[in-house]
Amino acid sequence: MAVAGLRGVLWQRAAARLHSARAGAAAPPGARAASQLSQDMLPGPYPRTPEERAAAAKKYNMRVEDYEPYPDDGFGYGDYPKLPDKSQHERDPWYQWDQPDMRHNWGEPMHWDFDMYIRNRVDTSPTVVPWHIMRRHFLIFLGTMLVMFGVGGMYPSYMPVGPKQYPFNDLYLERGGDPNKEPPVVTHYEI
Repeated sequence: MAVAGLRGVLWQRAAARLHSARAGAAAPPGARAASQLSQDMLPGPYPRTPEERAAAAKKYNMRVEDYEPYPDDGFGYGDYPKLPDKSQHERDPWYQWDQPDMRHNWGEPMHWDFDMYIRNRVDTSPTVVPWHIMRRHFLIFLGTMLVMFGVGGMYPSYMPVGPKQYPFNDLYLERGGDPNKEPPVVTHYEI
């Protein structure tokens, strides 16, 4: 019994050593997740002077004329630039982007809500067909389908069904018929 208890303790120690060795090899000390922004790309304090504004524009690789920070309303945007709310669908698909799937270049600031404007989410590009024409076509389709459902409800149609056909005189004997009597004549239909 004591040997089994000792083996249990030794097994737990070995498992703990293996776990700590794997954790140490997976992430060296001081490492961070790859999804976080680097320290120099994190928003700084809101720029109050033209010099701070120019420094923030340079930090985000923008011209001073194009740089406009989010308003200082307490949401913590800091000096991050306010970019137009345009989806990546509107960007040129034939341009040689550094990151073609995101249509994004290296060092270019991303929209604060970039995950909302990626190519499989919101499309803010102008539509080819005006909205009133799309609405009219949708309402015509919806009205036609409602009329067809109404007509189908008033005049239902069913597939024609005949009696089930069995071989060998309609299984007369197997279904409990009298063997001394002649079975009724069964008409089989050709398909």
